[in-house]
Amino acid sequence: MYSQDRQQMRQVFLEVRKKQREKEPLSPLEALMEKVIDQHPEYHPFLDHEESLQQEFSGQKGQENPFLHMALHISLQEQIQVDRPPGIREIYQTLASRSPHLHQAEHRMMECLAQMLWQAQSNGNPLSEEIYLDCLRRLL
Repeated sequence: MYSQDRQQMRQVFLEVRKKQREKEPLSPLEALMEKVIDQHPEYHPFLDHEESLQQEFSGQKGQENPFLHMALHISLQEQIQVDRPPGIREIYQTLASRSPHLHQAEHRMMECLAQMLWQAQSNGNPLSEEIYLDCLRRLL
């Protein structure tokens, strides 16, 4: 799940939330998105209003971007499903077995994903699976 268009990406979340409320059938990707949406009821107000498509989330005062957060969850789940980068599934399973809450384990892994994405974007470098995996291995 990837898009350069912020509004388009956010719109997909709003559409899945609407389908969820109206009990409409979901595609496999939408079902994964629904699971993540269910894990974050604190974000439902953003998903229920079109105004959130334009809202800025600066990260100041603890204001997290709900769309970015959920997209990281989905990206992580997709990586685990296909075991790409190779070894991520095993790392996930190990962290999950050690954590009282699976959701917490995902959040720890998402920090590595977000860090790798930020570094690549800031430095204009390609994404590095090795840097990402090194960060994930340090969580073990």
